[in-house]
Amino acid sequence: MNMAFDDAAFRRSARRGVRNPVLLLPAAARLCALPLAPRQLLGDLLREIARDADVRAERAWKKRKGPMAAYWRATSTYAKHIARAIAPRVR
Repeated sequence: MNMAFDDAAFRRSARRGVRNPVLLLPAAARLCALPLAPRQLLGDLLREIARDADVRAERAWKKRKGPMAAYWRATSTYAKHIARAIAPRVR
């Protein structure tokens, strides 16, 4: 096992831009520059879209509609990435 390779791979996967590629887009920085209240509202809406898209993906997968399942799963993933980029969840 090559420890130098494993360490480098870990460092790369720990970078925010690798975990959330939306952060690398110039428009994401512009969204993050908006005031907190609109970002939180948009983040909540995007999380709602993600939940709905997840349900639709599961439904499509159970009906053996692979392309639609992939579409809805991708929609969910992008919505989550954008939501996390602009409005960290407050717990």
